[in-house]
Order: sequence, then C-alpha cells, then structure tokens
Amino acid sequence: MKGIILAGGSGTRLYPVTLGTHKQLLPVYDKPMIYYPMSTLMMAGIRDILIISTPDALPALRRLLGDGDDLGLALSYAEQPVPRGDGDSLIIGAKHAGDEPVALVLGDNIFDGPGLPELMSQAAKDHTGCLLFGYQVPDPERFGVAEVDADGRLLSLEEKPARPKSDLAATGLYLFDADGVEFAKDLKPSWRGELEIVDVCAAYLKQDRARVVTLREPYRWFDAGTYDSLLDASRYVRLAERRSGRRVACLEEIALRMGFIDAERCYALGERLAKSDYGAHLMKVAVDAGARLHPVG
Repeated sequence: MKGIILAGGSGTRLYPVTLGTHKQLLPVYDKPMIYYPMSTLMMAGIRDILIISTPDALPALRRLLGDGDDLGLALSYAEQPVPRGDGDSLIIGAKHAGDEPVALVLGDNIFDGPGLPELMSQAAKDHTGCLLFGYQVPDPERFGVAEVDADGRLLSLEEKPARPKSDLAATGLYLFDADGVEFAKDLKPSWRGELEIVDVCAAYLKQDRARVVTLREPYRWFDAGTYDSLLDASRYVRLAERRSGRRVACLEEIALRMGFIDAERCYALGERLAKSDYGAHLMKVAVDAGARLHPVG
C-alpha cells in the first residue's frame, strides 16, 4: 500500500501565525504537526509516502523530512499550487499510487490510542474497496458525517450537513483500493468549488464497497486546523507522554518498532538531537532495543 499526506492549504483558520510559516510545521506539543499523520501511515506498515503541499511550503518540509532514508522510508513530494480540495490529492498522486491501494491522510489529523499500530496494520492488510475511520463528535455539522449500519457498512456520507444523520464524523484518514484514483479522475467541483474526497467515497458507496471503522474511547482524534483544536491536541500529547513515558508520533521509535531501521540507526538519530529530551528518549529506546537484539553472552 502507498501513502499520501495532503499537507496543502493556506492555513487561513490559523492566521496570523501561518502568515510566516506553514501549518504542518507548527508544533503540536513537542513535534511538528506533520509527524502525526506520518506516524499513522508508518504504523500501518506503509513506507512509500508522497507528501503534497504548496510550492512555498515544500522546501521547508524537505529540509525537515528529507528523502526518508534515515527512517527506512521512501519520501517524495508533489505540489498542489492552489487548494482544489482533498479529492485532488488522489489525482496528483496517481503516478505515485500506480495500481496499488493507497492510504490518504490529511496533514492536520492526529490519531492516538492503545493498539493503534495493530489496528492500522490490520486495516491495511484486510481492507477492500473504501475504508473510512469515524469518530463520534458533539458537533457533527462541522464535518463530513457518516451513517453506518451495525456491521460498519457505510449507508450515507454528507459534507457538513445542516441536519446530520448521526454524530459520526469522517476523520481525515481513508484507505482506497486501486479504483480510488480512477474515481477521483471523474470528480466534478462541489458547490465549494473543490474536488471532495467524500465524492470518491460516494462512488464506492454506490457499489456497496465502503465501510467505516469507528474509533471509540480510549482512541483520540484531533483535526488540528483551529487554535482550539491545536491547543487541545498539544495538551493531550503532553499529558499522554507524561503519564505513560512514551512518545506520541515519535517517527524514529516507530521506525524501529516496525523494523524499518535497526537499533544502531535509531541511536545515531538520537545522538543528533542529544541536547533535547527527544534525542535522549531515542537513545534510551535504542539502547533498550539493542540489549534485546544483541544480548550479552
């Protein structure tokens, strides 16, 4: 499965901060925002990832992430010169996806919870058609709203409805088989003038090939596109890390756990950041993993 992160947009909801920097580079507690959607794809076992962003943001994202080799990934980059909607990402990423299934995650979406790596890995292996991830919210009219049956089959999907049929928001994480790109090519602009990813899902719905995984507590989801949600996400990450001693969306640690890199590589990456708590954490994780991988005697 290939991965796509749509990290575009102009970040107008976060003005004036985003007048001087790109939204996906803003910190969510102790890491850049884009680390979080990337970690979600990595936990699904996805290593070949396309990052789509604006022409002015791409150089900074390249400096931050490089080609992914340090993490055992293959990262590539593509421009979305103007915001044309989430559905446009599948068109831009058509060559990247080829004939493979693709996981699309929006660059401001943050997921966490116990067992998330296992959930994501299993979903990537087992899914056919279109798979969405839903989350119950108190204000569903702000989101795409999914209506599902008891077996998780998608019955309807509406973008920001005035009268939502459920409280289940469609998060910014989608798994598509190879038909997803072809459906995207047939999209027409919505009333908002954008190519909507919900219309790709609707094409699967017509064929009864769309399902929803509902993420319930203790799973957490944040759409960090506003100041309030950005602050809520940062507070959550801070508390989760302090309580558990783990690091949320620590790319190097995830790469180690997934077998993308070895303990020695993880330690070297930590050494580069040794003056920070983040770097010290990586070195400790690497030493612990090295002790397991290379026991003395």
